[in-house]
Amino acid sequence: MTGRSIAWPIVPTVEIAAQEKGAIVSGPFGSAISSKYFEDVGTPVIRGNNLTLGVTRFVDNGFVFLGDQKTHQFRNMKAVAGDIIFTAAGTLGQVGIIPEDSRFPFYIISNKQLRLRVDRKKVDPIYAYYWYSSPEIRQQIIASNRGSSVPLITLQVLRSLPIAIPALDIQCRIAAILSAYDDLIENNKRRIAILEEKARRIYEEWFVHFRAPGCEGLPLVDSPLGPIPVGWAATVSVIADYINRGIAPRYDETSQTVVINQKCIREGRLSLEPARPQSKPVPAEKLARHLDVLINSTGVGTLGRVAQAFRPPSGCTVDSHVTIARPRLEVDPHFFGLTLMRLQSKFEAAGVGSTGQTELSRDRIRAETVVNPPHSLQRAFGEKIEPMRELAQLLSLQNGNLRAQRDFLLPKLISGEFDVSAAEQLLEAAE
Repeated sequence: MTGRSIAWPIVPTVEIAAQEKGAIVSGPFGSAISSKYFEDVGTPVIRGNNLTLGVTRFVDNGFVFLGDQKTHQFRNMKAVAGDIIFTAAGTLGQVGIIPEDSRFPFYIISNKQLRLRVDRKKVDPIYAYYWYSSPEIRQQIIASNRGSSVPLITLQVLRSLPIAIPALDIQCRIAAILSAYDDLIENNKRRIAILEEKARRIYEEWFVHFRAPGCEGLPLVDSPLGPIPVGWAATVSVIADYINRGIAPRYDETSQTVVINQKCIREGRLSLEPARPQSKPVPAEKLARHLDVLINSTGVGTLGRVAQAFRPPSGCTVDSHVTIARPRLEVDPHFFGLTLMRLQSKFEAAGVGSTGQTELSRDRIRAETVVNPPHSLQRAFGEKIEPMRELAQLLSLQNGNLRAQRDFLLPKLISGEFDVSAAEQLLEAAE
């Protein structure tokens, strides 16, 4: 149910800040919080890796720490539950909120962050977080760049950012709706991680520790992988039917087919969100197929990342910086996928060439030593883990739908364009 936007009052951020000194602050100046002061334990420092572009509210890990002396020195730059954190230098538009159930009682913001503490009598903190992380406000933040070589926003930019202020009960309902979507997404992500870890553990039990059914007491021989059962040593070329790079795409925003690039492959998963439309004809063998393994093969930082494709869309291919590895017909594709995914660290170290031009060659991939157990054992493994991996994929697709609903609702709810009661009904259907 949509209609004209409700005329909620719009005020500058400074007017909804808490009535206390330092409600809006920047982090420590320059080198006062440099790496030479970091310790293994202590007070966590919030940096850019703890904030996202609207993907999740806060990444509560990956910290460096400050000792008691530095923590006391920067005590006015603490962030506690409900505080909203903005990236001030670097990736502008990153926003986070310290959760009520955070791992630490407080944090210190780095020299590249700003912190906002809202007046809870005026504004619900979670509502404010969703307002500032909405596409429109993130674009406004980006457009307020005051830097030259490094994107930068100032305290004045933050103080002047507009925020719509509906009645507090409406704010809380909007925050509850959007939070519920994020909670569903996070719950699915935890379930996916558990399923993926279970599949990896079974692989290790069967093909690293050789405790697969019927394999007890098999004689072992030395190999580049260490002692393995007799006849199990092979190279990737033995289990792969096809290893080749993709195409040089012709980008075309009107095309219905997409090309996968290196940004699509991250943390062992394939995401089509960074993929781009392209219209160049694609040889049949270079079309991505179900359970193909994709390997980033160019550059520093992304080279060597591995993911397996689950039902890629029709006409989808990969660009020339990504290698397709496809199993032989007799090789179980789930076994093939987990085998190559275990090689990621080796692929990452196998690039050759000058800085910025590092390449992972097809021959280097082919030559990597792997286990190649009997095909009957591979099939038994595949049958065991396929339901886990299919469920993980289903949950991933559900997350895509949930994100789409949340991203549709977010700007419309906070602008008053979409009725809150209708959004609550839509959420009930999603749950």
